[in-house]
Amino acid sequence: MGPPIDRAAEALRAGRLVVFPTDTLFGLAARADDRAAVRRLLDAKRRPGSVPLSVAVSSAEEIEPIGRLSPTGRQFVRRRLPGAYTVLLRPTPAARATLAPEIAGGGTIGVRLPDHPVARELARRVGPIVATSANRHGAPPAGSLAAARRALGPDVAVYLGGGPAPSGRPSELIDLTGVRPRGVARR
Repeated sequence: MGPPIDRAAEALRAGRLVVFPTDTLFGLAARADDRAAVRRLLDAKRRPGSVPLSVAVSSAEEIEPIGRLSPTGRQFVRRRLPGAYTVLLRPTPAARATLAPEIAGGGTIGVRLPDHPVARELARRVGPIVATSANRHGAPPAGSLAAARRALGPDVAVYLGGGPAPSGRPSELIDLTGVRPRGVARR
């Protein structure tokens, strides 16, 4: 068995789920282009498919292939990312064609560029990954790997730690679909 990040990347490539640290919360990941894995993630969370999922990427350059950025959106990305933001963008035709519909099937796509080396390395190795909190739908976010394991148990193949501890606060949702960036209240 290789290092934990290798096992996590291998699990994601095989369509399995991984819990991983981000700058904000522990996340639950599946490959964003693997529809069956995304369905497994929704089942593990007990989350309805009608609630959109966001993706995490490893670099700012990976954002525009999946989401349309206006000049002010590009400026926001350059100044604020990586960071504790989920940006809402209009999905590109390529995103609609390759990513699961729970991610890019609606009018917007949520994209994260976490300020956490483990999260970015996992996305670098696998491509865009689902970035949702590691908990059951409606339950408080897991504050530790042990809490995530208690919540999600054997539904997850790898529980990956490492790097700085998450802040425990969710990312701020920023709508970049208009002329100016604007904060969005979470439901």
